[in-house]
Amino acid sequence: MNENRSIFALDGITGMLIATVLLLCILVGLTIWGINVQNGSANNFYDIKDEASIKMFGSKQADHVVNAK
Repeated sequence: MNENRSIFALDGITGMLIATVLLLCILVGLTIWGINVQNGSANNFYDIKDEASIKMFGSKQADHVVNAK
């Protein structure tokens, strides 16, 4: 029998706590990054130039979009 077991080994409570803390840190980091990206996009306004000349087909709509900043 294996009698060298420990509850605080890396495959026990300690490993579970390390994995949980690591996953929570990743979650917090990605959430903060997502909020910053969303704030940057929300503050970036666009204006459309020559909206009468935009065609449904055969025209590049992206050529008519201009940053309003």
